Amino acid sequence: MSRIGRQPINVPTAVKVTVEPGLVTVNGPKGTLTQDVDREMLINIEDDKIVVSRPSDEKKFKALHGLTRTLISNMVTGVTDGFQRSLDIVGVGYRAQESGDNKITLAVGFSHTVEIIPLDGVDLNLEGNNRIHVSGIDKQRVGQVAAQIRKVRPPNVYTGKGIRFLGEQVRRKAGKSAGRGR
Repeated sequence: MSRIGRQPINVPTAVKVTVEPGLVTVNGPKGTLTQDVDREMLINIEDDKIVVSRPSDEKKFKALHGLTRTLISNMVTGVTDGFQRSLDIVGVGYRAQESGDNKITLAVGFSHTVEIIPLDGVDLNLEGNNRIHVSGIDKQRVGQVAAQIRKVRPPNVYTGKGIRFLGEQVRRKAGKSAGRGR
């Protein structure tokens, strides 16, 4: 049995969970999330805990067991606490500016600026002019927007300049001169 799938999900008192065939809805203080799930997966709510189980030991259900449990768990966490990803902009002259309602303009070494417009339900905040905080209740959307921002200028392996996730380690390569001098 799946080690992740068999763990129960604790539901806080402020969160309301509704299970219908093929659809799970979680309503909490920060908002409402819905997720399509496999109709055959068994989802039971037992006194402030959600238990996900599978109908049989077929390969398909073994794969869906842990996935379904994790998706529901992320929904409960999202409507109570929310999710946040932070990005650092590293490089001389690289910066970000707020432009209008929830938009960010990046100046990262191109001849033009790049405007980032987030998905619905995702907020962008600046700390200084080189740290961006992406936050929201849907973990998938927060990660997607953060990945789109990083994709504008990924970190360069030779100089280390670019946009990276907070805490990301960039493995630096030695340049041409490292092989000379023999």
